[in-house]
Amino acid sequence: MGVILTATAGLSLWIILWSLGISGFDSILIAVLMVLIAIALRTILPSLPGRRD
Repeated sequence: MGVILTATAGLSLWIILWSLGISGFDSILIAVLMVLIAIALRTILPSLPGRRD
């Protein structure tokens, strides 16, 4: 669920930044970076000590 919310926030940020005059490509890179960080955290967090079953 967190990745979906992050993707939604990233796309919203992309639209806002693009409307403010920042390049569309630069804005989408920020959104992609947000989603990649969310995916990495979702993958890494269960493997950390103290979170294993």
